[in-house]
Amino acid sequence: MNEKQQKNNTDIIINRRIKTDTIITSHVNSDFDSVASMLAAQKLYPDSIVIFPGSQEKSLRDFFISSMSYLFNMATPSAIDFSSVKTLVIVDTKQKHRVPAVIELIERSISGLDVELHIYDHHPNQEDDLKGSFEVYCQTGATVTILSKILREKDIAITPEEATVMALGIYEDTGSFTYSSTTEADFIEAGYLVSCGASINTIADLITREISTDQVTWLNSLLNEITCHRINGFDIHISTIYSPSYITDLASIVQKLVKIEDINVFFAIVLMENKITIVARSRIEEVDVGQILSSMGGGGHAYAASAKITDKTLAQVELELLNIIKNRVRIRQIVLELMSSPPIIIDAMMPCSRASRLMTRYNINALLVSEGERNNLTGYVSRQVIEKTLYHNLAHLPVKEYMTTEMSTISPDADISEIQSKIMEGKQRILPVIRKSSPNNSDVAATNSESLNLIDKKDSISDSEVIGVITRTDLFNFLISYDKNSKIAHHETAHGREDKSVRNARKRNIEPFLKERLDLKILELLKDIGMVGDKIGVEVFVVGGFVRDLLLYRKSDDIDIVVEGDGIAFAKQLAEMKSGRCNTHPEFGTAVVILPSGFKIDVASARLEYYKAPAALPTVEMSSIKLDLFRRDFTINTLAIKLNLEEFGTIIDFFGAQRDLKDKTIRIIHNLSFVEDPTRIFRAIRFANRFSFTIGKLTLSLIKNAIKLDFFKNLSGLRVFSEIKQILEEENPIPAIENIREYQLDRVIHPEFSIDRETIAILSSVKKTLAWHDLLYLDVEYLRWSLYFMVMMRRTPIRVCEEICEKFQLPPRQRSIVLRDRLRADERLYLMEKSMAEKSADVKSQSFRNSELYNLMSPFRIEHILYMMATSKKEEVRKSISWFYTQLKDTAVSVRGRDLIEMGVKPGPDYKNIIQSVLEAKLDGQLKSREDELDFVKAILKKHN
Repeated sequence: MNEKQQKNNTDIIINRRIKTDTIITSHVNSDFDSVASMLAAQKLYPDSIVIFPGSQEKSLRDFFISSMSYLFNMATPSAIDFSSVKTLVIVDTKQKHRVPAVIELIERSISGLDVELHIYDHHPNQEDDLKGSFEVYCQTGATVTILSKILREKDIAITPEEATVMALGIYEDTGSFTYSSTTEADFIEAGYLVSCGASINTIADLITREISTDQVTWLNSLLNEITCHRINGFDIHISTIYSPSYITDLASIVQKLVKIEDINVFFAIVLMENKITIVARSRIEEVDVGQILSSMGGGGHAYAASAKITDKTLAQVELELLNIIKNRVRIRQIVLELMSSPPIIIDAMMPCSRASRLMTRYNINALLVSEGERNNLTGYVSRQVIEKTLYHNLAHLPVKEYMTTEMSTISPDADISEIQSKIMEGKQRILPVIRKSSPNNSDVAATNSESLNLIDKKDSISDSEVIGVITRTDLFNFLISYDKNSKIAHHETAHGREDKSVRNARKRNIEPFLKERLDLKILELLKDIGMVGDKIGVEVFVVGGFVRDLLLYRKSDDIDIVVEGDGIAFAKQLAEMKSGRCNTHPEFGTAVVILPSGFKIDVASARLEYYKAPAALPTVEMSSIKLDLFRRDFTINTLAIKLNLEEFGTIIDFFGAQRDLKDKTIRIIHNLSFVEDPTRIFRAIRFANRFSFTIGKLTLSLIKNAIKLDFFKNLSGLRVFSEIKQILEEENPIPAIENIREYQLDRVIHPEFSIDRETIAILSSVKKTLAWHDLLYLDVEYLRWSLYFMVMMRRTPIRVCEEICEKFQLPPRQRSIVLRDRLRADERLYLMEKSMAEKSADVKSQSFRNSELYNLMSPFRIEHILYMMATSKKEEVRKSISWFYTQLKDTAVSVRGRDLIEMGVKPGPDYKNIIQSVLEAKLDGQLKSREDELDFVKAILKKHN
């Protein structure tokens, strides 16, 4: 064949190629997400052609061949005339090397020629990412989530078959919504796709893959070859194996292994045929496997990634991977993670008896000892030593006489091996964390592993700052947490405090969630609060109910800020920044910032509370965020969100609060919680009622124990009443009141006070009455709690009621409402019901005349009017009271005193009688206008004369 004939044949082939303006493709070795994303993109670009890059996953290939191909306008790269392409759409990747079939088009786009590059992706940005002329990026669990949202917002119809494919992509890439990368948007779009007809059965058949015999073999091989590498403070698990044939669904096998072994970071390096495949999974933010494998030509996101490598041995790949991990994984600040701050330090001259009381107060097993200045450490003393001094009647002697002076210290940047060496080999109960305060001081024992005799070198310590302590139990729990065959029995914080919840705080960043849930003004306010914290160098957190309600999707405008440092100084800076006012309470280290709009922000220094006796008021001392949260009542109230800008939106959970929110359970933080503050029992009932939670079994047992041992006897009535009033202010307090009755807490109110079943029934009537009133939208203030409280005391003897009011220290006005005026309301209601019963049948239908009804009801406050409505046994009386409240109570006359003077009436008692007569006539419908009222007065005067 000559050159001319060859050219002619080539021209014929080119002319036969498909011409198209738009091509859609994705990465090689496509998964369900990439296939689903291409399908969704095809609906955004209707006349496009899809280049399917192929997949090695058997289940995906089978499903695609049998079920999905007809959904695509698809062609191979060789069948397309690339010269006609104007737009290249890439989904589920931004990496050039992962789309080799369209390199020609990418080069034309990079060169600024005639091809536009459109990218849709959910993977984190990398330095070598492609740059498109149009990009849509969002941090979701799956790329198809992004495209589904666009289709939904554009109102583009999706068939049930298309919805099934797209939902399949979301299910696979989120691990059926179990991967850490799953977002709220993934749930929303999956729900939308189900509404479009997505088949859950089809998805379940494909996602729930039965593991084959061969796969079990490979799973065992990976398990047997696991090696744990300690890199920058993290355990990195790696398995390296060889297979002469292709391993089906390797990613699925890896996922099962991670779940079985409960591993945080795992890399499977597998030589299959002549290629090496790496599949990685990570559960922790610090190890971004997508970023790590992108350095090896692969990709993925932070929690799941893969890579294909040729022309290298297994040993070379493993060595290269380890080097990349060492460079890419941030060093774990293990000391700062384990320590508690500030440390409790006592003076060397403190008597052993007082040191013993301090250990009991703080529930700790060791104390640091200093002489003179706080940072001048001279040793430490343990509980065992102190107990022996008491046993030998040496309680009056100073701890200096019996403290341990041979003590090692550690710096904040030390690693776990150094901590282990000093605590285990040195047999040291407590390890101080020392930070150099002077750059010229090189004598401070901080970075070497030698023991430091603090008596000989205390001058060097005095030039440094003691920022925290680590206990032996902290170290044990940290090491045990990596032993998958062991369970942590209990945790002791760096001061030895028992904490049965966690070893370290669970942390994750929820800034995207904050942006979705919070009003923009509140979000900006929280960021401003973080900026102030950065400005003055303190850690700042929003804590408690605000965070709890945020996660429960409940509205909350109460912002409580905790500052690790001087909360009052912080509050003053915040008030100045926001042009607001600041009210301070130095004795408690708290302040309230009032913004120009009137919005209030409560600020507190992180503090520790301890109780000198059961039910006593707490004593407050400065502390850390960890110990500040430890002092709170229930786990669900111990969440904190960091507001400093570098870590803005990081939620901190020391005590398993997120788990308890998910389980809908109220749990206390430590077993003496109700001993220290029995009012927490009422709070537990209130929260359980408000959120429809259950009280945990142990917590309920401790409630019954506190009631049995009567820890309320030393509790002031005012504190009990405060808790009861908050319960009665709830939208529906009746279940909580039933719990009070069930637990016999009514006896705490008064030994002769009880809540019976009839009272509970009337309380339901109160709830209905209040609901009726609130629907009137009258915008009137009233004491909501008082209605329930009056009903609760309705069947109680007057003497007992008076004693309850005295015990609760009710102010005179409130005492009058619930006692004297309530009794008057009961009497008036009795008379009204009796009068109604005595009326003849023909008059009864008219009930009371308006003027008669007005005179009966007008002397009473709104609380008593509603109280009478709720407690009346007669429907006619309730209707009459309702008529008065909605139609009569605001009736007024236009006749005034000056009108009577002009008519010649001398000032005196007649004024009131005349105006009252006018009012009654108007109420009874006799008078319609001012002229009618004046004529009526003239008639009265004429008759009188």
